[in-house]
Amino acid sequence: MTRSLQAVAYTRSSTLESAPDGRRLGLETSRGATPRGVEDHPRFFAGFLTSPQVASAGLLAVADVAGARYYQQQLRSSLDPVVTGNGDRLRFESFSGCGGVYARLDVLAAGLDGGEVGHGTTNVDVNNPLREALSRIGSDDPLHLRVGPDELAVTTLDGPVVEKKVPLPDRWLRGFAEAQVTAAGFDLRAELPAAEAVRFLRSLPRAGARGSSRGVRWVVPAGNVLRPTTRPVPGAICLPGPERLVALQRVLRHASALRVYGPALTGSAAAASAWEVVLPGMRLTLTLSPEASRGFSGEGGVLDALATDEAAGDAELISVLLAWEPRIDVGDLATASGLPAERVRAALVRLGTSGRVGYDTAEAAYFHRELPYDAERVERHNPRLRAARNLVGAGAVVLDGNLGTVTAQDGHAHRVRDDAGVLSCSCLWWAKYRGGRGPCKHALAVRMVRRGAVSGQAEVLFEGGAR
Repeated sequence: MTRSLQAVAYTRSSTLESAPDGRRLGLETSRGATPRGVEDHPRFFAGFLTSPQVASAGLLAVADVAGARYYQQQLRSSLDPVVTGNGDRLRFESFSGCGGVYARLDVLAAGLDGGEVGHGTTNVDVNNPLREALSRIGSDDPLHLRVGPDELAVTTLDGPVVEKKVPLPDRWLRGFAEAQVTAAGFDLRAELPAAEAVRFLRSLPRAGARGSSRGVRWVVPAGNVLRPTTRPVPGAICLPGPERLVALQRVLRHASALRVYGPALTGSAAAASAWEVVLPGMRLTLTLSPEASRGFSGEGGVLDALATDEAAGDAELISVLLAWEPRIDVGDLATASGLPAERVRAALVRLGTSGRVGYDTAEAAYFHRELPYDAERVERHNPRLRAARNLVGAGAVVLDGNLGTVTAQDGHAHRVRDDAGVLSCSCLWWAKYRGGRGPCKHALAVRMVRRGAVSGQAEVLFEGGAR
């Protein structure tokens, strides 16, 4: 797995301090994107939290996911959460080290008191001493939140004094991109009231618990409850690796409802799902990959969007129209860009693959943010995409009506059939996944050729065995 070191620098460590008017939580920011361009330490908010204990628990839950590996737990990984100011709310996001759990805390306007919310995205420091302090926040303690350096520091910055260097796997980056594209295909499947939400979540196994049943589970809505089922019956919801919802335990006593989102199931294959706890003035959502051992990075849902030249051009146009909106309106973008709504949606999918937009299942809408990482690596280091482009560049694809023949480097020919836009292939990848993890490299190459890809656009990189 390809890794690099991500350097994250802060002016100082985030702290929770006592003050005459209550406590003050200072969350320090790193280098990030804003409407004014890239800034070393942007400032997004200064004001009070209306539910301090709830916000503290939610932030700790996001930090829990950032420091967790739910698969191969002996390996440790931790990356500071990402914060986005969207003008009317703050969003804190993280991704697990194993690449299979995406967490987001949305602190909405009702959760913030006083002070304007800025615009932009960066990392935020959540260190161990701060975590310990947040866990002791009482329900009646006033809590002033500052996201970014204080006013004095803004004018006296002499450079960073705190720097963290952490491994940043390409698989992690691809997973962050895939998770939001996957969530865009979800619908609301169930909503449980507070008491039943707490009962259900507390009944789930925890990692390492004796006698716990790990792996994929299925539940089916029955009124205001979720009942277990042994198979994916109509209306069922997939709960893959239920122990991965453990971070929600942080906020259960504050929950007013539990909402579950997922795709319409068409077979017995495991599927991703999103679990949202509704809190006073905020929402905490965990999105789970289809299996604990199967991170989002290999799902392949982004490959078609990455492979189209039309979507690439449209995405470049749409990107300049984004304005850190908390809810992106497709109709408004269509009017402003002159593109049909379906092309705007395709462009947003492509922007999602590089982390430039996220997806909010509660509002069924994209939102603008810019991940503080080299998002272009999502495309450059995707082995199936690189292999498909290499096949196109080598002239390995021959079309004959609805059939395509792709000759691999070893001389073996693979047959790709186009059935009303749905591609199938004779290769082992297709036989194993049946399209459940995106197109294989042969089907992707055929699709590129059909869309008019030319050999001069292909990369000369080839990764043997990548499918």
